[in-house]
Amino acid sequence: MSSQKESTVRTLTVALLVCLVCSVFVAGAAVALRPTQLENRQLDKQRSILAIAGLGQAGMSGQEIRDLFEARIDPRLVDLETGTFSDEYDPIAYDPLVAAKDPDLSKAIPPSEDIASIKRRERYSTVYLVQDEQGELQTVVIPVRGYGLWSTLYGFIAIKGDLNTVEGLGFYQHGETPGLGGEVDNPRWRSQWEGKQLFDENGELEIEVVKGGVDPQSAEAVHQVDGLAGATLTSNGVNNLLHYWLGEDGFGPFIANLRAGEA
Repeated sequence: MSSQKESTVRTLTVALLVCLVCSVFVAGAAVALRPTQLENRQLDKQRSILAIAGLGQAGMSGQEIRDLFEARIDPRLVDLETGTFSDEYDPIAYDPLVAAKDPDLSKAIPPSEDIASIKRRERYSTVYLVQDEQGELQTVVIPVRGYGLWSTLYGFIAIKGDLNTVEGLGFYQHGETPGLGGEVDNPRWRSQWEGKQLFDENGELEIEVVKGGVDPQSAEAVHQVDGLAGATLTSNGVNNLLHYWLGEDGFGPFIANLRAGEA
């Protein structure tokens, strides 16, 4: 009996030691790899911004992406309450998604107004300006996010210098169903956004993902994009997130101020 107890204790001790060694190894690896993970995450974000803004080429190296981003993209912090630029934080180091979880840096959105289903909205966010060789605004890239069917879609919309014409729309992270809602990544669907008009002649937000197909003969076609086949809720989610972030509670006041030269 004593021998069996000793054997059991020995087995448990060995198992405990193995678990401790493994946990220390995993924790150490996670800490050591964190800078690389953050760097890769930042690189993916820069690649997405360049692609949506119509810059860069497929197959570019990490250093080429960094160099092009630094040369052509000007990150600027925006105060969403006033719709103006702000120097409150470093726009490169500042993370709007982290700020949105901090009650001191964000506000809760009433359910009746939370059409994008994000629950909280940060006070400040970062936009990305692209200027031509003469220093004129060529494109402004705005972060957007909102819930689809299964997940929150995180992406950017690029708007041309007239602050009305879409340059591109894309999502860099989501968990929508492949072949259905996941078709937001399909280049053919994404290409439909190019040249669409966000606002009508009265400044009203009119961009819309329509169920079925767009009637090219319709006067509203310039504001419309085909819905995703079999993915009505994801299409609605894209609609809602754009209307939130381009509306009065999002970047709408900033766009209006930028157009008027008062940002």
